[in-house]
Amino acid sequence: MCGIIGIVGGTPVTGRLIESLRRLEYRGYDSAGVAAADGEAITIRRAPGKLRNLEAVLRENPADGVAGIGHTRWATHGAPIERNAHPHRAGRVVVVHNGIIENFAELKTALQAEGRTFHSDTDTEVVAHLFDHELALAPPLDAFKTTLDQLRGAYALAVMIDGEPDLILGARRGPPLVVGYGQGEMFLGSDAVAVGPFTNRVAYLEDGDYVAVTRTDIRIFDETGATADRPVRVVPASAALVEKGEYRHFMEKEIHEQPDACQHTLSAYLDPVALTAHAPGGFDFQGVERLQIVACGTAYYAGLTAKYLFERLAGLAVDVEVASEFRYREPALSRFTLALAVSQSGETADTLAALKWCKAQGLATAALVNAHESSMAREADHMWPTNAGTEIGVASTKAFTAQVCALTALAITAAARRGRIDSGEEARLVGVLLEAPRLITEAMAVEPEARALAHDLARARDVLYLGRGQAFPLALEGALKLKEISYIHAEGYAAGELKHGPIALVDEETPVIVIAPSDALFEKTVSNMQEVAARGGPIVLITDAEGARHAAGSMRTLLAPACDPLVAPLVFAPAIQLLAYHVGVHKGLDVDQPRNLAKSVTVE
Repeated sequence: MCGIIGIVGGTPVTGRLIESLRRLEYRGYDSAGVAAADGEAITIRRAPGKLRNLEAVLRENPADGVAGIGHTRWATHGAPIERNAHPHRAGRVVVVHNGIIENFAELKTALQAEGRTFHSDTDTEVVAHLFDHELALAPPLDAFKTTLDQLRGAYALAVMIDGEPDLILGARRGPPLVVGYGQGEMFLGSDAVAVGPFTNRVAYLEDGDYVAVTRTDIRIFDETGATADRPVRVVPASAALVEKGEYRHFMEKEIHEQPDACQHTLSAYLDPVALTAHAPGGFDFQGVERLQIVACGTAYYAGLTAKYLFERLAGLAVDVEVASEFRYREPALSRFTLALAVSQSGETADTLAALKWCKAQGLATAALVNAHESSMAREADHMWPTNAGTEIGVASTKAFTAQVCALTALAITAAARRGRIDSGEEARLVGVLLEAPRLITEAMAVEPEARALAHDLARARDVLYLGRGQAFPLALEGALKLKEISYIHAEGYAAGELKHGPIALVDEETPVIVIAPSDALFEKTVSNMQEVAARGGPIVLITDAEGARHAAGSMRTLLAPACDPLVAPLVFAPAIQLLAYHVGVHKGLDVDQPRNLAKSVTVE
């Protein structure tokens, strides 16, 4: 996840910008840069690779001032080379950005038609040109608001203007952004970690906020342009490399980081300009006859989701197996099978053993991991990354959706390479998948309803989860999350299996959570739901607005945004995660470290 720092003060800032960026290295990045204002002019220094490369550039060509912005970048639009590193300049404007501007292509076309020249492959440069254009028509704050109103997507921005050395503008829609209050200087950063070396007094911008930061003042505005009062919090000095920010628990923070985690993961698999998908390392799926996925826990459910995608889109047969059982049954696998291990840590003992067993049988192997230097990453023939960032909560949330994002992109890649879809359909599917971070952000709006519903659900002894198609693995994941976090017994079932046994469990005391996007299977799922209603079972329906209109009954409903079936598992995941989280919180449990569980299971 990209890191942002901004400082407006009275002493040289470049060294402090570098100090802050170093604290943000844990997020992962592939280039870095700083901009510093000395009087009227802003000087930019950038470098690909690690911070030491940027420091070498600064030693050779110093740049300093009393105000500045800095950035560590995960490449999304454009390769991780110097001209794509942040900050970007257009005319008087210098900008750093975390997120994706979804409508950058149409904005860029319009700006080019006006004669503007672009020097990078990034979506971020569009923001700089657009703001510079608006600055010719209005004062900085008004021009900034007009610019923001034209952007579609997710972003955290820090912006400087030539001739305004005592001003940094910032904005948040999706990715987090905080302001820090100092003595005679003020700060802007991705989180409290960024501003931590300089102050422990921070305010967290809310979604849609924008801010004007000067040496002596911070003015925050909401998305309507009205002045907003955001509470100032004192962050403990012990909050070093990771902290909860405005959240009570790491799990809640990581649920809300999912748009960012998915965006950065997709950057490794999708070209947002050409609208194509690829497997990192150029893996060719044409010679693969079967895909064998091995995983444990939540990663196993991500693999089950992938089975639907690979088989439907790519016509590629997929087996998904719990890693702890896989090698002991001596499975029959052909040499045209690709073995794919899925793991957040890359160290899960059962999954690592299964991967090694497959490799010993002469199979091609791949590892989908969040820890890119882990044992699985080194063991496999191909390392396919998720870029979720550090996940502290034991119950996986953002790592799960990042895995599903990567697997969805790989399924599109396999479909294209195997000739199952043409370039037009590939472009359509890639475009749909690129919208997932924004839709996940919108899906977070269900949190108040999930919190209210959790009060009743916390009293249950048993809970059933039902789903069909791609919603079936989500039902399994939802049940696992509730078990992990709240210690309530929960089971997930394919909705069509309800009458083959589980319906015997239904009574007035057993809540049934039904996950039902308004897709081709919706009517069948609703029919199963009515079987529960006929037996007095309390129902929670997780659906979209269209589904809610067609589902008759007195059930309680959690709404997800309408979306293409391709990304429904991603868009519906926050509801089941937030429901489990708030049940655990209501019961007063340690949701970050549930009893008996470890983040990485490194023994069989």
